[in-house]
Amino acid sequence: MDPADAAEMIGEVSEENGGQDAVNRFRGRAALLIALIAAVLAVGGLGGGNATDDMIINTIRASDTWAFFQAKNVRQTGYELAVERLEDELATATGAARAPIAARLAAYRTQIARYESEPDPAAPHDPTAGEGKRELSARARGFEAARETAMARDDNFDWAEVLLQIALVLGSVAILAINRAILVLSAVLGALGALLVANGFTLLVVLPF
Repeated sequence: MDPADAAEMIGEVSEENGGQDAVNRFRGRAALLIALIAAVLAVGGLGGGNATDDMIINTIRASDTWAFFQAKNVRQTGYELAVERLEDELATATGAARAPIAARLAAYRTQIARYESEPDPAAPHDPTAGEGKRELSARARGFEAARETAMARDDNFDWAEVLLQIALVLGSVAILAINRAILVLSAVLGALGALLVANGFTLLVVLPF
């Protein structure tokens, strides 16, 4: 083997080693990207689970509160009908018979007012504290608003999970195929998924879908 052949062989070995080093670097970066995407996916999964729990809990609370509201409304309606009847009786009553009718009428009207609004004395400035229809209605609407917020969070986490799962698959394919374009696409989808996870916690942007 002459010096020229030796030099050529050394060059070929160097190129092979250099190429293998480049592949190893590529795979290392791809593995790091996949690890980051997996971590974001775990965080998003936790947020999505909490959002789902909040949706269920607030749906149940709103339903129970509206049921209590309807029960109060039925009782109030009964008293209102009784008041109409007593007003007719009072209009035709005379003498001593008027006093007990008037007393019952006043008591029924007081009860109707209590059904309409009965604030909690311990929290006079809280419109949701109390057992009257007005307070129950405000409380139920608060639960419904919390449910809608949880649904908005859950939508973000759901879409984030889809994008992050696809990003993980593409990242794995990129490692096997040693394809930089696929890895870039994986990184882009992972970044979008991460933004959706962040938005799921903050709700800074309303999703158009």
